[in-house]
Amino acid sequence: MKGDYPRTTRRELFSQLAAVSAASLLSGDSSEAREAQKKLKVGVATLGFQGMSNVDLAKELASSGIKRIQFTLTQIDKSLWKYNQPVDLSSVTPAIAREVAAIYRDAGIEIHNLGVYANLIHPEEAERKANLTYFEAMMKIGQSMGVRTFSTESGHYFDPKAPMTRLSREFQDETWPLMIEMGQRLAEMAEKYDAKVLMEPSHWSFFSSAKRLRVYLEEVNSPRIRALLDPANIIEVNDLPEMFQQLAPMIDAMHAKDRKLHVQKGVAAGLGDLDYREFVSLAAKYTPDAPIFVEYVGLEDYQPALAILRRAMQDEGIGEA
Repeated sequence: MKGDYPRTTRRELFSQLAAVSAASLLSGDSSEAREAQKKLKVGVATLGFQGMSNVDLAKELASSGIKRIQFTLTQIDKSLWKYNQPVDLSSVTPAIAREVAAIYRDAGIEIHNLGVYANLIHPEEAERKANLTYFEAMMKIGQSMGVRTFSTESGHYFDPKAPMTRLSREFQDETWPLMIEMGQRLAEMAEKYDAKVLMEPSHWSFFSSAKRLRVYLEEVNSPRIRALLDPANIIEVNDLPEMFQQLAPMIDAMHAKDRKLHVQKGVAAGLGDLDYREFVSLAAKYTPDAPIFVEYVGLEDYQPALAILRRAMQDEGIGEA
């Protein structure tokens, strides 16, 4: 029986097919789109390479295909960094900062962020002010280097001469509002220098869990204050899916190191209890634009740690950007 079916011209057919193809690409339905999305940026944190000059370090990392670093001022030709305390940076002129940045840039390496790691929870106002002054000095150096991102923790404080308290400084009632104030002051500073500050959690610090960091960032409420996820720091209190569930929209960088459960000391990738295949799979799904920096490594062991990370990516079908 002959029916009155709608007739489709070849031009209309090709137009419809093109529209369907475009929609598939936009929705990520095509295999090509999915593969394009499954890539991660890999880098190295330079703190463990003390004893090497910037020139030698840039050459070494470039030879291993590293395109980005988290940088601290610890190389022998400019060692000006101490954890949890301010440093006098007056000797780092804009010219010196530009010269150091050029060493890495000429080797094809981007300095993604500068490690500051200042003490933000110190009970004495003068000490907190000194740490904010130090942070601003780092932002000025970053401006000369072309770096706009800075990483830190909350810092730690313990007075061995003071009476023992039921709660450590990190969890005392007055510390939360003080840290909110410090975060807001850092946000104002970051606005001035067109910068971002990334807060890194660890289970024995003020940012003791993914949720606590998320709640803090929400209360500070500034696009200038973001998160640096180090899963090894909080595997004691959060599973990997929980970390990304709490923090994914706020993560701008990550660390790849490891830790044994119930042990405080961190170790290089692959030497602890972190499931690296799950880590990279979640990172590719939720935070593909946030680079992962191999940490707690130096010249002797950074390549095996890189191999662990890259093998996990390969096993999960994730490329390297």
